[in-house]
Amino acid sequence: MQACAPEVADVVSMTHDGRGVARIAGKTVFVDGALEGESVSFVRTRVRRSYDEARLDSVLVNSPERVTPRCAYFGTCGGCSLQHLASGRQLELKQRVLLDNLERIGGVRPRELLEPVTGPEWGYRRRARLGVKRVEKKGRVLVGFRERAKSYVADMLRCEVLAPPMDALIEPLSTLIGSLGIRGKIPQIEVAAGDAATALVLRVLAEPSAADRQVLREFAARHGVDFHLQSAGLDSVRPLDEPARPLSYSLPRFGLTLEFLPTDFVQVNAEVNRRLVGLVVDLLAPRANDRVLDLFCGLGNFTLPLARGASAVTGVDGDAGLIGRAKANAARNGLGNVRFARADLCEAHAAATWAREPADLVLLDPPRAGAAELIAAGVAGNARRIVYVSCHPASLARDAGTLTREHGFELTAAGIADMFPHTAHVESIAVFDAAGKR
Repeated sequence: MQACAPEVADVVSMTHDGRGVARIAGKTVFVDGALEGESVSFVRTRVRRSYDEARLDSVLVNSPERVTPRCAYFGTCGGCSLQHLASGRQLELKQRVLLDNLERIGGVRPRELLEPVTGPEWGYRRRARLGVKRVEKKGRVLVGFRERAKSYVADMLRCEVLAPPMDALIEPLSTLIGSLGIRGKIPQIEVAAGDAATALVLRVLAEPSAADRQVLREFAARHGVDFHLQSAGLDSVRPLDEPARPLSYSLPRFGLTLEFLPTDFVQVNAEVNRRLVGLVVDLLAPRANDRVLDLFCGLGNFTLPLARGASAVTGVDGDAGLIGRAKANAARNGLGNVRFARADLCEAHAAATWAREPADLVLLDPPRAGAAELIAAGVAGNARRIVYVSCHPASLARDAGTLTREHGFELTAAGIADMFPHTAHVESIAVFDAAGKR
């Protein structure tokens, strides 16, 4: 499109991803970087039939909620989109997104709004995927998140949200990879940090030489990290040198330690995860004779804490590797009242043994797609309470509508967990009670 002249408008609201909403001559304009209540100058960047997109030119009247972003790369790096918005207002925005989705998609509203689960806002991110790109014009290798709305790797030297020591290792990694013979054959780095060790998985499209391996060893020793190499799929991931330090995290309230592999799914924010696990157990409130079903159980993040108070807990997940490590975690922590089963939970499983057995309490922690098939099959239908942990408010809202309209449950409480501060990601918790069973 042709370059547009700056325009002026008042921002009347905000989208879930932090863009300001202005209305001009009956048309909606989404202004990246503008906050609700501000008067701004903006330039349209994309014209569509029902709405336009725009970039912020200048702020004429500031919102009292506007703050100075801590990160020097905010606005370029796509890792965060809300650093310019005060933390309390970020929580309010995420709560509004959750409630709007529940009401608009599910036709439901919780009887009670839970207090947000919060934790550290900086240096919290223990899992990340970083892009790597040798850029000849800059004369160096770039390491970092992708640029906002672009596929380019952002030119950055550190990251304020990555957990130590990774927050300060962006520039050293750039220098390291630039010194390797395979510097043009490493497209990404997977970061995984446990309580006492940090693993970096290098995706390698060519085998590193003996000299490259020695350089990697020296870097790892100097910075206290462990390198792994991935030459193909996930089953190709191997430590640079055996034995690799195990990765683990603790859940002190329950006296548990869970081990995981560098490419396993774990919640990004360790402290928020600890508080979320505690809240989920408190909300389910298992009694000594209760049987609990944990669907999408992963490594046993919720399964094992629930086993501390319940008679028996069954964890189900579709990933055989995670199920194996969940069993090992249960054994390592001395829990004999837990069992695990592997099943593709994107399909209905009404005939499976674990699905036919009665459960007093059910925990759902599905991926973005939600748990529609399981709910439709009535897998959780006989429970007195369901707690649903969601990483996508729209799928939660859809499933909440089904549980309340078709399966006799009431949405008694809902709230957010701020797993990704300064981003638009909304993690949420919902509690469903069966009529007459509370």
